[in-house]
Parts: sequence; C-alpha cells; structure tokens
Amino acid sequence: MPDQSPFCSPFTAAYWRGAVQEMKSLRTLALAALFIALRVVVSAFFIPVGENLRIYASFFVTALGGLIYGPVVAVATGFAADLLECFLFPSGAFFFGYTLSAMAGSLFYALAFYRRPITLVRTALAKCSVNLLVNVGLGSLWSAMLYGKGFYYYLAKSITKNVLLLPLEVLLLFLFFKAILPAAAKTGVIPAAQARVGWWRASPRG
Repeated sequence: MPDQSPFCSPFTAAYWRGAVQEMKSLRTLALAALFIALRVVVSAFFIPVGENLRIYASFFVTALGGLIYGPVVAVATGFAADLLECFLFPSGAFFFGYTLSAMAGSLFYALAFYRRPITLVRTALAKCSVNLLVNVGLGSLWSAMLYGKGFYYYLAKSITKNVLLLPLEVLLLFLFFKAILPAAAKTGVIPAAQARVGWWRASPRG
C-alpha cells in the first residue's frame, strides 16, 4: 500500500504543504511543462458528437499528471494548458469558463490519485466526478451562457454523452495506469508503492 501518513489525505495541512512543495521542485516543473505540451497536442484531436460536444483523449494526460505532481501544480497546468490550446488551436472566442473547467478537472484527478492507492473503484469515482460535475455541470452552464438555448437543453445532451462514455473511459484509464505506473515508479517519478495497481485495492507487495 502507498504511504498512509497524513500527507496522503487531502484533509490535512501536511498534504497541502507537500503539494505546495511540488511547485518548488525543478524536476516537477519540468514534468509539468512536458504534460502541458502533451495535453495541448492531444487536445487538438477530438471526435465531434453534437453541438459543442466532443470526445477527447486528453484526460489520460491530465489524470497522470495529477497523480504525479498533485493538486497545486495540476491546477496551474490546467490553467496554462487551456490558454495554450485557445491560442494554438482556437475553436471560437476565448471564454474563461472553460479555463475554470480545465482547472477543476485537473484538481479532481489530482485529489483522487496523488499519493493514493490506484484501484478501479477510485478511478471510477474520479472519472465520474469529472464527467458529471465538470463536463456536464459546468459545461452545460458555459454552453447556456454562450449559446442561449437554456441550461437544461445542454444538460440533457451532455449527460447522455458523458454517462454513456463513462464505463469505457473508466476502464481505459484504469488499464492505462496499470500499464504505465510500473515504468513511472522505476524512473522515480512516483513512489514505488503506487505502482501496485489493483482492481479493488492496491496489489500486495512483491
């Protein structure tokens, strides 16, 4: 199991002190810059499924980044990545609401995964939070503000897409973690214990 010290709980001051310390690490900042670039590139490719509704694969990068460098850096990378995406691949007028969504999604993933045991249940809870609270809730609000067809119109469309995709996205994200975290632990990017990914609880040592 990963370290069970108070640092691992987002409800302690020690956790947030540790997360702030990540901002002072040159290695972390270099990794964050790399993840921002990856996120911007991956976000340029999407599958349109309706008015202002798109399927992206950038959540893999966002979730892994939050797992590695925690919530403080994650929020900053969400802000920077969204601004870069708007500048490099504009798809309309800039709207700060979507920047807030990018920051919120990054925060949810980081709170779920940073220094925490990675399981299918935790992955499902994190992805469900992002899909329903950020993609559906905030996304519908921003669309209603921008396009004027009413919050519930966009809510109905968005919730259908996000709920239908949720099981597949959860499984793919979990398998992504299971494949990549052992290599990340070998390079020292994450604690060795966090490489033990389990379906229902962290895999035992060895």
